[in-house]
Amino acid sequence: MKSFIAMIAILVFGALSSNAQNTKWNLDRSHSSIKFSVSHMVVSEADGKFGDFSVNVASDKEDFSDANIDVTIKATTINTDDAKRDEHLRSADFFDVANHPNITFKSKSMKKKGKGIYKLSGDFTMRGVTKPVTLDVKYGGTQKSPWGQTVAGFKITGKINRKDYGVSWSKLLDQGGAVVGDVVDLVANIEITK
Repeated sequence: MKSFIAMIAILVFGALSSNAQNTKWNLDRSHSSIKFSVSHMVVSEADGKFGDFSVNVASDKEDFSDANIDVTIKATTINTDDAKRDEHLRSADFFDVANHPNITFKSKSMKKKGKGIYKLSGDFTMRGVTKPVTLDVKYGGTQKSPWGQTVAGFKITGKINRKDYGVSWSKLLDQGGAVVGDVVDLVANIEITK
């Protein structure tokens, strides 16, 4: 009986080990960015970026179809090139960074849709609200750097409705529409090294 239990334990441990991803990839911060844009007064767009974020990637497959991806963005580092606006964005009207300093994404699947094209699904959390999102990914491939590192690159795009996360501040315009649009476009250029 003991040998049977030991055999089952070995099989279970072996199955778990075979599913574990051992290859970790590190963010190349100097060649990566996370940006956004949103409609401003209907007629144009305002954009910005985040100055501090981390991206953790684990993947054993060369095409990254098994990738696990965790992203943490420091909401306090929002930068729209306007100090007064950035201060307002950090307030409870928008990101409420005093209570919710981080924006996070945790992947659930990375599905290949074509050559270098993927759908990345996962949970996006902002202001303490978590909702599922699906993002478009363009995989640029891998290269060996002049320093011998294996480098991979991705462009990730998607849209979220800010009001779904409690970011609801805006003012209506006399001619119709709002000062700030509801839909936010996200663009991340991510470079990672093995």
